[in-house]
Amino acid sequence: MKKYLSQSLSCTIFIFLITTLLSCEVFRTTPERNASSRTASRGRTAPSRRPSDRRPPARKPVAKAPVKKPAPARNTTPTYARPGDANTENIPQVVQIARTYTGTPYRSGGNDKQGIDCSGLICQVYSEMGVKVPRISWQQSEFGQEVGSVEEIKAGDWLFFVPEAGKEGYVSHAGIVTDVRGRDEIIFIHASTSRGVREDNLFSTYFKGRFVKAMRPF
Repeated sequence: MKKYLSQSLSCTIFIFLITTLLSCEVFRTTPERNASSRTASRGRTAPSRRPSDRRPPARKPVAKAPVKKPAPARNTTPTYARPGDANTENIPQVVQIARTYTGTPYRSGGNDKQGIDCSGLICQVYSEMGVKVPRISWQQSEFGQEVGSVEEIKAGDWLFFVPEAGKEGYVSHAGIVTDVRGRDEIIFIHASTSRGVREDNLFSTYFKGRFVKAMRPF
């Protein structure tokens, strides 16, 4: 009986030891496998790219503004004929050319027989003679020598007027004297806003009150 019990106890102890050893082996190897698998997973990295492979996205070419060339220097001072240079013998020609514009309709800023304004008429008449004079009426009113009195006005002189009779103001109208027929009859040609290019008497009611000065350009 004792012999049987001792054998049974020995078997039980042996089984217990075997079971314990196996359990320790399992517990010992499992973490190592997990560790190795983690190490393997950590060791896997994305394939590295060479610096040349990392190219920035293509950019569209930016159009550059054209380079502007500097504007050539201009002479801001107009070159006019010098007052007094033209011979008084040319006055009949001035009158003749001016009368060829008779009937031309008025057009502000106009310079030809399709349409012309008062200062344009003066400028164009002398231009056809090869003489350059100012284009704007107030500039024309300062060109040449002022005539001292109405009695001294001659053919070829320029006459200037203001907008309102009996009042001072800016020069708004101009004409060329074509004929002096008497003390009360000085005829001049001009571009009328309502009737185009025509000749009128300086001493008419409308113009006499608006007349301010006469200039002798040459």
